This record gives sequence, C-alpha cells and structure tokens, in this order.
Amino acid sequence: MRMRFKPWARPELEACPFFIGRPEEYIGKWHSLFPRRQPVELELGCGKGFFLAGAAPANPQVNYIGVDVKDAVLGPAKRNIEKAFETAGRKPDNIILTALNIERIADAMGPRDTVRRIDINFCNPWPKVRHRKRRLTYPTRLEDYKTILEPGGELFFKTDDDELFADTLGYLAQCGFAVTEKTYDLHGDNWPGNILTEHEIMFLEKGVRIKALKAICPGKS
Repeated sequence: MRMRFKPWARPELEACPFFIGRPEEYIGKWHSLFPRRQPVELELGCGKGFFLAGAAPANPQVNYIGVDVKDAVLGPAKRNIEKAFETAGRKPDNIILTALNIERIADAMGPRDTVRRIDINFCNPWPKVRHRKRRLTYPTRLEDYKTILEPGGELFFKTDDDELFADTLGYLAQCGFAVTEKTYDLHGDNWPGNILTEHEIMFLEKGVRIKALKAICPGKS
C-alpha cells in the first residue's frame, strides 16, 4: 500500500535527537551514538514503529536501531516511539531511527557495527519471480546481514505470507543459518515476548495466522 506524503515528517525527523538522516556517515560508529555501550538490536523495515515503541522503553538494557526508507512511515514511528517513552516515564535514550534503503545497508553498517539480533516484521513478500531478489530475506540480503550480526546472533522473522515463509526457510538454509524455532501459528502457539506490530494487528483481525521463526547466524570464517 502506497503511503500518503506527510509534509510534516521530514522537518520533525530532522529536529529529532534520535534520528540519523545520513546513515552512511556513521559506518563503524553506530555503537558510539548511544550513551550506554550495551547489546544492539536492529529492526529492518520498522514502518510506523509499533515494534520499537513496544521494545525499546521496556528494555533499557538494549539499544535499538530502526531502519526504513520513507519519511511517511518514519515520521509516525518517531511520534509513536516518543509517546511510548513518555508513557514509560523515560527519555528515548536507547533508540535510533534512520532512513536507508536496506539494499544498501552495507554502505552504512559494517563489521564494527555488530548487532545481536535482526528483526524483520511483515516485509513486502514480492510474490512475482522477477521481484524476489528485493525480499528482505533473499540470500543476497542474508549475506549482508552476516557482516553485521554477531557470530551466533539471531534473526527473527514474522510474516502472514505462506510462500514467503517457505522460501525464507530455504534461503536461510542456503546461507548457513540454523533455524532454531519456527511456528505456523505464532499466536496459537503463544510464543513468549511477542510484540504486536501494526500489520500483525490487522492480519489477526482478519483471522490470518502469523508465521514466525528464529535463526542463528553462522560463525564468521
């Protein structure tokens, strides 16, 4: 679904202390942007920030980075995150948002920017064969993620799309990731610690079962 242009989003983001507008300038420096040196988790395609607004205020011992490409979603994400931190009575000091085409993540994050976990929540399934290389779980992308995931680091993936889930299991095996947990009914199986996202709420209301998996990054050679 195409996002409607939001003229207020870019000015608000530029004034936001936890927004990075030129991520390529911080390659090798992401850990230094946080006031506390602690584990980092990265959400790719963070959308309107529902996941980050749930996770970051509740886990001050973890630093979070949220990546998306459009102001139209990062603007609402910034507002949702601020509201969640205000409710929690905390300042947003363990969260960074940045605008980046994920296909170019290697231009902005490198081996010195390691994260312990990557979250991919309800990414575009790109069902047409000619478009599948754009999937966030495609082998080309997974090889990029190996560079920034710690050895033994975790990739967590959720989707409503059966074909994308099945293909992703194959992509992970191809790239040496070990799937440690998977479910074809996330809510029916009551996985602990799940944080609802905007799309997840929508699919649940329609009775769609959510698929999810956890996979471990292979050690670096």
